[in-house]
Amino acid sequence: MSAFFPSRTVAIYMARLFLTRTFGLLFGLVLVLQTLDLLSESGRILASAGNGDAEVWRYVSLRAPQIISTFLPFSVLLGTVLTLITMNANSEVVALKASGLSAHQVLAPLVIASVGIALLTFAFNDRIVSRATAELSAWQKVNYGAMPPDRGDRANVWVRADNNLISADRISGRGEAARLGGITVYERNPDGGLRGLITAPNGLRQGDGWKVWPAKRFDVASGRLTALGETVVARGVTPDQFTLASVDGDALSFTGLRAAISDLEEAGRPTKSLEGVLWHKLSGPLSSVLMPLLGAVAAFGIARSGALFVRAVIGMALGFAYFMADKFALAMGNLGAYPPFLAAWAPFLLFLLIGEAVLLRTEE
Repeated sequence: MSAFFPSRTVAIYMARLFLTRTFGLLFGLVLVLQTLDLLSESGRILASAGNGDAEVWRYVSLRAPQIISTFLPFSVLLGTVLTLITMNANSEVVALKASGLSAHQVLAPLVIASVGIALLTFAFNDRIVSRATAELSAWQKVNYGAMPPDRGDRANVWVRADNNLISADRISGRGEAARLGGITVYERNPDGGLRGLITAPNGLRQGDGWKVWPAKRFDVASGRLTALGETVVARGVTPDQFTLASVDGDALSFTGLRAAISDLEEAGRPTKSLEGVLWHKLSGPLSSVLMPLLGAVAAFGIARSGALFVRAVIGMALGFAYFMADKFALAMGNLGAYPPFLAAWAPFLLFLLIGEAVLLRTEE
């Protein structure tokens, strides 16, 4: 039985060719897209008092990881097509086939390199992108102004209690130890009209409600402001309604999101959309492994037949069709139309079969 990589030299040559093109294209894409994004956001950043060049560069450092994560699979697709077109035009693929290699053996170096990219992407998303997303989201909520020290607190949470609305500028701690800051209770009439406002800078759990102090109440009808001192509001509202009210799956690591889902399940809250995001943290990086298979149509066929450009377009079309199907399935999972596992993995498995079918058909 022949070795899967009959030539170590050829394998290293193809992998190096593929990686240099992939990361070269990624650098160009990130440079252009980051510039365009910065042009649209720089005005808002500099509009906040005290902001200058340092804040602009801070925005770039937080936004660039998101752009890299989004467009790395596109770069792998384009890198695959460009590598295989070059090798086909130079008759290198014909030489490999003539030496007895199958189509899968020809693509093997690219697939192995893509597995490495997938592992790198998962680690990059888990350790860097999730933190950058959380920090950028919090910064945008204060319109790029000064932020308090990050202690893992949650900010700008809204909860409904019967007919009233309650907002908290920040929440720290979990369970019965949760503490609220910057509380505003919007007391509403049954018809939806505003009856009064209760505001307080501090709040903590007491009995079946929340003790807030020093509280003030503004009566809408009379226009009178009354000092209440300590008072209990939001009866029946549990701590998890505050602490789990806004779970952003993209801003959490894989283990952090899994812990948040566990907390939500214990509280009896819906978790289907977050489970889809959790599974997609695994299936998303693996999309890089699909790209050599979907772009392989550009490798086979005689270059002088005149169909090389058409083959390249077909390879790119298959890759972009996968990305569209992936986004659609994830959106349907968020709506609850698809089960979480199916929403995350169905496009990957479907296009894996499509790629294999196209590869076998073109090889014939």
